[in-house]
Amino acid sequence: GQSNAFDLDAALKFSSVIERIAVSEARAVLLTGNGPRFCAGGDVASMVVAADKAAYLRELAKALEAGLRAMSELPIPVIAAVQGAVAGAGLAVVLNADVVVASRSTKFLTAYAGIGLTPDCAVSYLLPRAVGQQRALELALTGRVLSADEALEWGLIAKVVDADDLRAAVDDLVARVASGAVAALGDAKRLIRSSFEVSRPQSAAAEVDSIAHAVTRDEAISLIEAFTKRG
Repeated sequence: GQSNAFDLDAALKFSSVIERIAVSEARAVLLTGNGPRFCAGGDVASMVVAADKAAYLRELAKALEAGLRAMSELPIPVIAAVQGAVAGAGLAVVLNADVVVASRSTKFLTAYAGIGLTPDCAVSYLLPRAVGQQRALELALTGRVLSADEALEWGLIAKVVDADDLRAAVDDLVARVASGAVAALGDAKRLIRSSFEVSRPQSAAAEVDSIAHAVTRDEAISLIEAFTKRG
């Protein structure tokens, strides 16, 4: 539907698309939502009709989290263009993208508590890491709507543009990252995304291994050569 909500079928299809991208030659991913809303989260209608609601929610939450985690682990940049409403698991989509550009009128909300549910898809893990614990708790406990400008100020997203400029802004961003040193960008993404889960010495050691490997790649050799010739 036009709210781009996830039922189990949609979650499994999303995962399979990510699996195909992972083994493709793609250099970047652009994530958009069809229609006026980016993503309204889980499909409430499918939850209502489920014979065993707990079993259905368990399966849906696991499938969607796995797909989103796989997306965050893709070795290429994931750019998201968001508009309208970003609610519930839609917030998880945003948190798992690498660079998020929002239309100025976009509204962000946790939405779970409004229907008596709790966060899923690692929202309770990723949101405080993105915006801090106080802000994450305020959003989760009050259910209030966060504007695009506030989301930008909080560090939840990277850029806010007028609705008419959204597509051009993300196309420019995708072109920029897709024309870059793809292996180096993938490694930079991995290092930054893993930084909350490892100690500083572990992170530093991973950086050393990464840069030592990067300098031997053809992409670095040619770029360094071009750089020194310019100098």
